[in-house]
Amino acid sequence: MKQPRIITVDQLLSQWQSFDTILDARTPAEYAEDCLPGALNAPVLSDQQRIDIGTLYKQVSAFEAKKRGAALSARNIADYIEQHCIDKPREWKPLIYCWRGGNRSGSLAIVLAQIGFPVSQLEGGYKAFRTRVLADLETLPQPFTFTVLCGTTGSGKSRVLQALANLGEQVLDLEELAHHRGSVLGPIPDHPQPSQRQFETRIWSTLKHFDPSRPVYVECESKKVGNVRVPDALMDRVRQGRCITLQTDLDTRVALLRQDYPHWQNDPDWLRNRLQALVATAGHERVDAWITLATNGQWNELVSDLLVTHYDPAYTKSIARNFIHQSSAVAVPLTGTDAQSTLDCAHAVRTALA
Repeated sequence: MKQPRIITVDQLLSQWQSFDTILDARTPAEYAEDCLPGALNAPVLSDQQRIDIGTLYKQVSAFEAKKRGAALSARNIADYIEQHCIDKPREWKPLIYCWRGGNRSGSLAIVLAQIGFPVSQLEGGYKAFRTRVLADLETLPQPFTFTVLCGTTGSGKSRVLQALANLGEQVLDLEELAHHRGSVLGPIPDHPQPSQRQFETRIWSTLKHFDPSRPVYVECESKKVGNVRVPDALMDRVRQGRCITLQTDLDTRVALLRQDYPHWQNDPDWLRNRLQALVATAGHERVDAWITLATNGQWNELVSDLLVTHYDPAYTKSIARNFIHQSSAVAVPLTGTDAQSTLDCAHAVRTALA
């Protein structure tokens, strides 16, 4: 009987590109929590079915749970093959994994192997991969030289990072990976944040593709980006990086923020609710004043006052405390909100520390 090939995480990392598809045999909820980069969900059990089988296992017996699980798995595997594998050629090479590399991935892998596909199964499953990610994140940042873009809120750091990426530079955009702009007002509507595991996997995957002999550009961030936390080893290494400060005047910063945060104006109720979270630091009187400005549609006044009275003082304290080379940072101007100004700034950043 033809069997799937069992591979280790080390073998996976060296052979990743040889697989046509990576299939995650876990439930949709497990897959949504985190998965191997690029994996597709091929659930052998649904979320509810997994709960039901687990309950049967605990309350009745392992034997009864396995019988029921086998019946459900067989139906789900048949459906998956009908919907996703019928058009695959004989040479299609999938890698399959589940939580620990056991029954769920094994069931799917054996059926596909019997069809004749050259199937591989990940030993230890997602759990083994997750262990490897956590271990790598302790050491992976060490060889890299980070160039840190500093600058007060609204100075255009994210735009310049994107321009640098478009120029072929290595960019670690933590806010993009976290789906968050990094402050109380930073949530992005309709873009939920990843789980902590997924955030770490995204960082791991990005760093794995970088060349340690070239600089990595990153924005000055706090340890938390919304609800997710930057791994300590990476944060420590970034804070040792060379700093470049973007110099952007207040009017330009206001214009940039209004362009980059259109939902503030499109959904004033959302903004007013978020502003309430600043009461603890800014006080009721000032927050009430901001809410009044939002209600009246005085957007320039609102954004300007938020910057001058709240964000700038907080940034000044944080940057001085956490980035050891900030005092010797090279200043680079960002002179406008148009694409050419951002591109000019990115070119200047590339040569600032040469």
